[in-house]
Amino acid sequence: MNTVRTTDEETVGEETVGAQQIAVVTGAGSGIGRAVAVELLTAGWSVALAGRRPEPLAETAAAAPAGSGTALTVRADVSRPEEVAALFAAVRDHFGRLDLLFNNAGTFGPGGVPVEELPYEAWRHVVDTNLNGAFLCAQAAYRQMKEQTPQGGRIINNGSISAHTPRPHSVAYTATKHALTGLTKSLSLDGRPYGIAVGQIDIGNAATDMTARMGTGALQANGETAPEPVMDVADVARTVRHMAELPLEANVQFATVMATAMPYVGRG
Repeated sequence: MNTVRTTDEETVGEETVGAQQIAVVTGAGSGIGRAVAVELLTAGWSVALAGRRPEPLAETAAAAPAGSGTALTVRADVSRPEEVAALFAAVRDHFGRLDLLFNNAGTFGPGGVPVEELPYEAWRHVVDTNLNGAFLCAQAAYRQMKEQTPQGGRIINNGSISAHTPRPHSVAYTATKHALTGLTKSLSLDGRPYGIAVGQIDIGNAATDMTARMGTGALQANGETAPEPVMDVADVARTVRHMAELPLEANVQFATVMATAMPYVGRG
């Protein structure tokens, strides 16, 4: 079920929300997705919060301060084409247009599993979520941005430091994040005639539930386990907002935001 939280200034229902900017954030129920969604809501954006579990989405909507933009929660599994179609139909029906997709939903998969022991089902789950899900959402956003008036919009894909440099025992995650870079480049090229700007943010060690283990110890390339520095996830959210609020004539093609001292350059 979709739920809505609005301020007094917004319209509700199947109307366009004035001149407000409209965003979709996938994986909005926790971590980076929640931080970015709250940052955009606080800045006055209207945001469709997408994720598999309704309760965390409602918590994200409630985390934005009073007077923020409109939050529309939509339960959606991005690996399922029919649910992605329903998500973007709900956004179109409720808000009338789409200005931004933050393609964020993703999973690391089973941690610490050597490639020779990784079950195919686990590989497939990571590929379906991280790559196929990103494609399905980008495709739906692209179609809407191409057809709407005024034409255009922006897609920001959540890559990763692993889009450049892998961690040990991360073959599925790393493969999908490298593939996401190719998706970003291709979408960026194909979107030019329609005013669709596409960029990617590669994030390293933002403090979320997913990275909690970094503080106690993460497997390094030399086989040792060592704690790693983390950064405030709010710094990621502010970077995404900066990318999102550029005029469509400007684009951050690739941005890397990371904990300064984490192992990345010469990782391990």
